[in-house]
Amino acid sequence: SPEDDDRKVRRREKNRVAAQRSRKKQTQKADKLHEEYEGLEQENTSLRREIGKLTEELKHLSEVLKDHEKICPLLHCSVNFMTVSRADPLTSCLPR
Repeated sequence: SPEDDDRKVRRREKNRVAAQRSRKKQTQKADKLHEEYEGLEQENTSLRREIGKLTEELKHLSEVLKDHEKICPLLHCSVNFMTVSRADPLTSCLPR
């Protein structure tokens, strides 16, 4: 009947619009996830770069400390630090 045909047409149109909305929503969700992925990739790259810089700084400072320990008068001093006041160990161990 004509009424059934009209109902089918309306239902098909309603279904088509709903399907379009659903596809658009999926596309937006995928786009958002892609943007988030790109941001995380950039952050990851930045953090890896920072790790590299900090590793180099640690290496450099470790070498500086190692070199300093060779010549540090406090490390080579025979004064017992526990029985001497805080100012005395430094002045007593420095070359005169």
